[in-house]
Amino acid sequence: MMASAGRFSFIIKLRPQSRLFGASTTRPGTVVPFKLSDIGEGIREVTLKEWFVKPGDKVAQFNEICEVESDKASVTITSRYDGYIKKLHYKVDEVALVGDALVDIELEDDDTKIVKEDLRTSEAPLHLHNEIENDDHDKNTRVLTTPAVRRIAAENNVKLEDIPATGKAGRILKEDILNFLEKRRENNREESVDAVQAFDRITKSENNEGNEVDVVTLKGYQRHMWKTMTQSLSIPHFVYSDECDITKLLELRNDVKDFVKSDGVSLTLMPFFMKAASKALEKYPQLNAWLDENTQSLKVFRRHNISLAMATPEGLVVPNIKNVQDLSITEIARKLNRLQELGKQASLPLSDLTGGTFSLSNIGVVGGTYTKPVILPPQIVIGAIGKVQRVPRFDSEGNTIPANIIYISWAADHRVVDGVTMAQFSNLWKHYLENPSHLLV
Repeated sequence: MMASAGRFSFIIKLRPQSRLFGASTTRPGTVVPFKLSDIGEGIREVTLKEWFVKPGDKVAQFNEICEVESDKASVTITSRYDGYIKKLHYKVDEVALVGDALVDIELEDDDTKIVKEDLRTSEAPLHLHNEIENDDHDKNTRVLTTPAVRRIAAENNVKLEDIPATGKAGRILKEDILNFLEKRRENNREESVDAVQAFDRITKSENNEGNEVDVVTLKGYQRHMWKTMTQSLSIPHFVYSDECDITKLLELRNDVKDFVKSDGVSLTLMPFFMKAASKALEKYPQLNAWLDENTQSLKVFRRHNISLAMATPEGLVVPNIKNVQDLSITEIARKLNRLQELGKQASLPLSDLTGGTFSLSNIGVVGGTYTKPVILPPQIVIGAIGKVQRVPRFDSEGNTIPANIIYISWAADHRVVDGVTMAQFSNLWKHYLENPSHLLV
């Protein structure tokens, strides 16, 4: 599955075949640097995973150049030009920054129009939040500048109000935004160098003391988890917990799981948990939101893009299933099966990792009952579900009966969510699971 934006192709990471052409003789023509563009979502650096070309290879537009990996997803980069590969600027496993040249390409046809446009600005980023309604918060239209500058700002994910203006009456000139982008690239390089140097000093100090140290660099999903959880520490969490009797739900699931399995669907309890959350969000839509700390406002979404914390060989990742409010239990299960298979390969595309509006985590698959889940910003609520336990309970007549119990722990941002609302939402979620026939109506 592939969705292209500008010169990038985001794919489900089936091992691509190298599209190599025969080496060419040296040809006269313009040599242009093919730069790593801003792919959005705050990504500023990637790790080079695999080259599909080598110096001398002929490439055409949309041929695959290389595969890179950010802290969020794997990306296959394709060529914009027809020409010949002159130089590879990075080795496998080296880190490239946004704006740096990945390869040099000698154009087969000296198309000066394309060259000038590429040197003037970088490739357009991919904006994935268009799937979410009411997600436009752009103040750029109120800034004095030309359409060309606005285009460069949009392609590089820059707010115009952040750029120092030198033009008359506060107008932002083309030189202003180019200087701003260059300074941003320099700052990114300095931060990366400082971090590496500091880590080297610590490592050398420990080795000098005679300790044996294995240095493991955080990368991929682990780096994204580092950044996200660091940001999450600034959120004042509060936790509300309860238990839920899912005896009827287990009976229903066990009754239909073999039927849907014949259609290639593995049915766990998670699709029911997600659908119950979506149904409860219909009554409490303010919990299906992002918090904008700068404006102290909530972006409340009509679509329920429910995120699911998932363990992968490369660390924790939180993909989401889009539009759960419109899906049946079987459809949710089918989409969940797909995410689980991609998670095992650590090859979830960026489109599955962005746009989530509400989160669930099922710690019960590995054990445990209660936990304090950590909110995934800018979301404001996450629920963690414990393992199923068969325990004695009393019925309405005081008789002891066996019951299948799970424990749910909700963590919410106490700046915008109060305890009563969270409890009411939890009670409705619990009602749907304890009465699964209501969930299917």
